[in-house]
Amino acid sequence: MKYEGVYECFDFSRITTYPIAERNNVVNLSNMIDLDDLVKRDMPAPPPDLERIAAEMRCCRTAGSPVIVFTGAHLIKNGLSPILAQWMREGWITHLATNGAGAIHDMELAMIGETSEDVPDALRLGKFGFADETGRTMNRILRLGNEAKLGFGECLGAALNGKLAGVGCEFPRSDKSLMATAYSLGVPFTVHVAIGADIVNAHPDFDGEVTGGTSGRDFGIFVAAVEKCRESGMFLNIGSAVMGPEVMLKAVSAVANAGAPPIGLVTAVFDFREVSDMNAVQDSECPAYYFRDLKSVVARIPEAFEGTGYYISGDIRETVPQLFRLMEK
Repeated sequence: MKYEGVYECFDFSRITTYPIAERNNVVNLSNMIDLDDLVKRDMPAPPPDLERIAAEMRCCRTAGSPVIVFTGAHLIKNGLSPILAQWMREGWITHLATNGAGAIHDMELAMIGETSEDVPDALRLGKFGFADETGRTMNRILRLGNEAKLGFGECLGAALNGKLAGVGCEFPRSDKSLMATAYSLGVPFTVHVAIGADIVNAHPDFDGEVTGGTSGRDFGIFVAAVEKCRESGMFLNIGSAVMGPEVMLKAVSAVANAGAPPIGLVTAVFDFREVSDMNAVQDSECPAYYFRDLKSVVARIPEAFEGTGYYISGDIRETVPQLFRLMEK
């Protein structure tokens, strides 16, 4: 990544990396939820709004309308990927999106069966984010994908399925990858990055042009998915406090501008915060006003397009499995 401007710019070739085999990880494949066990497990009764969300998902898919899911990285780190993979296989969701960290964790699980390094220890040693194979592999895939004018999630999904030449890396556990599953099923998987926010951005092989190019195309793919919500549709935002709400807000504005507003859109946010008064998200004097998922996804978007917004408070390790159980009935 060359810079020829007037300001001082850090030289990332100074970064030293180390083999990923030497990294201490806190998540591995044994942490993934077992769907057969989940179906049999005793669980608390789901809240009424969760039952309504399940009913809305069924109605949307029965009508052939889209169900779009944007997930933060913690769903993957908490072992809930099998739920989203099963929903894609069963046709419950039609588009899956995540941030850069979500793509990194998903790729690492496919590559080595582990992910999520021990950050405090690695940070102190100046090693956080510098396992060589992660940054080198992802940046190479993005470079190849950008040359082919593909999207971020698309080129990663192709690589994990052995459909992208020149990657130079094996993914022995690609069967556990959401990106690989989506690609094999033809379900769009988009990755929406903030450059400088992900560990691969500080790797010596990082190229902002290819990262921006591939993720920029993914935004176009995401907007196209939202445009299909013109008559009805649903958007679930699971554990993404900023990226999911902001990407969705700009997407609905774009389709409305183009004459295809998502009338009747149903939205839902899954997060851990307790909110006693949803009306407070419209009051700039209240702290809840400044949470983008509440203000944008639950309130502003459905209100603008005659839809309905839900907020499910609780640990996603409990609420998402509850929704899975409801969808399997």
